[in-house]
Amino acid sequence: MLFRSTRLVGPAFPEPGDLIEIFRGTYQHWVLYLGEGDIVHLAPPSEITGAGLNRFMSVMYDKATVLKDELTGVAGKDRFHVNNLLDKKHEPRHVCAILRDAHSLLGLELPYCLLRGNCEHFVTELRYGRAESQQIHYAVKVGVRALAASMKILTEASKRRGKKEKKRHH
Repeated sequence: MLFRSTRLVGPAFPEPGDLIEIFRGTYQHWVLYLGEGDIVHLAPPSEITGAGLNRFMSVMYDKATVLKDELTGVAGKDRFHVNNLLDKKHEPRHVCAILRDAHSLLGLELPYCLLRGNCEHFVTELRYGRAESQQIHYAVKVGVRALAASMKILTEASKRRGKKEKKRHH
């Protein structure tokens, strides 16, 4: 069987129209399963199979290409799983419409933006008719929390410094 692999996380095997999340370490690459081991994905140059580029470089690009590839080739040694993450929130489109639209986009170069038009936005729009990226929502939430924590630390340090200066002047 094609997906008998320790890299497949969880019990689900992909069906056409499923979203697949590939774990790249600090981020996830999202693809849409077409069937028979093939996927479609929005690939900045750093995500093109065999490119050999640093995957973190995807933030440097403003264009990406819609490609059809083999899941195992794109996943490489990384773990992956089926993750139709928005099925409880949005009704998935009919699988025939998903696959038709995916095939119609093959080979196109599209705008790429980490915050507004990344690979997750691309596949969620195909599956649900809405472009959403949960990893961006999460990253923004973590960033806001980190900023708030930093501000609190700086404020407390400033207060302590002010108290020490008052003691020295008295």
